Amino acid sequence: MSCHELLEDKKILKIDNKILIMGPPNVGKSVFFSGFTNIHVMSSNYAGTTVSYMKGDYTVDGGRYSLIDVPGTYSLSATSEAEAVAVQFMNSNPLAVLFVFNAADLEGSIKLALEVLDYGIPVVGALNLSDVAQRQGKQINVSLLEKELGMPIVTTVAVKRIGFSEITKELGEEIKKIGDKQTACPDCSKCSGCGNSKKILDYWERAKEINARVVKDINKKPSKLDKFGDALLKPWPGILLAILIILVSLGIVVGAGKALRAVILLPFVNFIVEMFEKLFSNFNMPEILHNVLIGNYGIFRISFEWILALVMPYVILFQLVFSFLEDSGILPRMAVLFDNIMRKLGVQGGSLINIMLGFGCAVPAIIGTRTATTRKERLIVTSIVCFSVPCISQTGALISLLSDFSFFMLLAVFATGAAVFVLVSIITSKILKGKVDPLVIEIPNLLMPDRRTYFKKFFVRVKQFLMEAEGPMLIAVFLAALLAETGLLDNASEVLKPVVSGWLGLPPEAALSLILGIIRREMSVAPLLEMNLSALQMYVGAVVSLLYIPCLSVFGILAKEFRTRVAVAIVVGTTVSAILLGGILNHVILFIQSIF
Repeated sequence: MSCHELLEDKKILKIDNKILIMGPPNVGKSVFFSGFTNIHVMSSNYAGTTVSYMKGDYTVDGGRYSLIDVPGTYSLSATSEAEAVAVQFMNSNPLAVLFVFNAADLEGSIKLALEVLDYGIPVVGALNLSDVAQRQGKQINVSLLEKELGMPIVTTVAVKRIGFSEITKELGEEIKKIGDKQTACPDCSKCSGCGNSKKILDYWERAKEINARVVKDINKKPSKLDKFGDALLKPWPGILLAILIILVSLGIVVGAGKALRAVILLPFVNFIVEMFEKLFSNFNMPEILHNVLIGNYGIFRISFEWILALVMPYVILFQLVFSFLEDSGILPRMAVLFDNIMRKLGVQGGSLINIMLGFGCAVPAIIGTRTATTRKERLIVTSIVCFSVPCISQTGALISLLSDFSFFMLLAVFATGAAVFVLVSIITSKILKGKVDPLVIEIPNLLMPDRRTYFKKFFVRVKQFLMEAEGPMLIAVFLAALLAETGLLDNASEVLKPVVSGWLGLPPEAALSLILGIIRREMSVAPLLEMNLSALQMYVGAVVSLLYIPCLSVFGILAKEFRTRVAVAIVVGTTVSAILLGGILNHVILFIQSIF
């Protein structure tokens, strides 16, 4: 892949007044970008959060410039998509580079800075995470580092906006020196090959020498937070701690979500629905219109019952918990901890981060696979997410459906999903050609998340969910009302009866789940709540919903990232596997019941 083929938006490369933010992953580049442009970017405490560029306006000394948040990379050898994008930007004649160092792990940052400096572009350094370095007992001679690298460097703590004004001032000084001189490498092909093994080795040797001169370790005792972070990297007690963290996280989402639903949301929804019932009863409207609006499947009934009371409490709690695991640095430690297990399943441990991200939404999880170094790994992780990982709104719907019936039913369904997870991993790793590279991941410092950044991210994510998911869910609600009240649901149920009732053993009206699930995955669960299901029917229905076809937004991103053929193959595969496995489980359990 040549660097001119990678970026879809070629116009960004032709912008003249560009300032790039460069640096290794997980060092706070996106926090700088947000602070300088007022455009919020999701920033998390693990590598590979930003896998595509962001652009915003940045004012320096009264001049207006385009600030580009470039994907974080460990080198400029273009061995992954993120690195290739970074190389492409470096060859697009930027005015200057804001290079963000990791003060707590300086050697790798120095190595990458040396690669950036070789392009001959003016560079200003931000020595970020300086507070973490100080906590770890590291003293950095900033003036000596400036002299060794030949660039101005500002000590910063990005999440607290410390050093921002000084950076803007230094960039202004560097831009004044430029004039009309063109310093960037004019030919992409010359620079994209600079990362040969000999030169990379030279960079590392030089970085090691500089790091030894500028960093002094005062042997400060590690804090309790550092000790806990180290413990999470060891099989014992790391695995036990990881399991406890997962169980506590699940307990918070399930327990607090149910409480929020019962105490606040359900009473509120009942009040709203009753209000609309009284309102529409005052109008002399045709019965079918009245039913579409406020009947059993009425728009003004199930839109509140399904979307607000069923899904929202678990979305809110999941985002709170997952954002904490991201920003604290716990997730990448789990990736390292479970690397051996993940390797046996065909992927490396770092893929666990994207898989866990899929529990929030499959779309960013699939986009996040761009940080993988091989196409095979991208496809395996994408298949795992699409086949066996429910998004948070679908998880919320499943919790609502199953937990009131039996907590063990909930565990049984998710255990089935875990078994499918393992099978999909093994099968795709066997049939897909190519290789999966070993785990290479920077272990970030364990941090208590900055409160301001943490809650800003939380509110942005909830807002994104409302903007992206509410529309399709409302369409599904409207479609459900039309199908139910016009008699079309009865017709669809009759057509699908051999599959729904004969094979899956569900009531005929469960056909609505298969229809609505095409629009949004959680909508395949919601109709089951309205049915008086037996334990077996509930289990089978939940398993089918769990594994069922990805929603339309996921199909769109699959087609964009891997082409339509792959998207169609995954949609067909998930649909067939959901119905096939659901039917097998139904008939096997019925057979066992007939014996005992």
